[in-house]
Amino acid sequence: MNVRGIIWVEEFVEKLASKHDVQREEIGQVLTNRKTMFRFVEKGHRRGEDVYAALGRTGAGRCLVVFFVRKEDGRAMVVSACTMTQSEKRRYETK
Repeated sequence: MNVRGIIWVEEFVEKLASKHDVQREEIGQVLTNRKTMFRFVEKGHRRGEDVYAALGRTGAGRCLVVFFVRKEDGRAMVVSACTMTQSEKRRYETK
């Protein structure tokens, strides 16, 4: 999947930093890493805007899951992100 840009909603960015200790730069690194694994999560509330998860590593090697709404123009509106669970890490590393 090709992410053509990132849409930042400030309330989500603040939550990611305070609750999950995930920074914008880390999310950008995961979404643009060629080794990132994308998976469909659920249909969106709007036609053509579904929710996806990106499982990948940051430049420092941190394993993250980034949840985003993929807009029709290919941009990702980030809604959440957190450290991968052990089972997510196993799934990512076997792909």
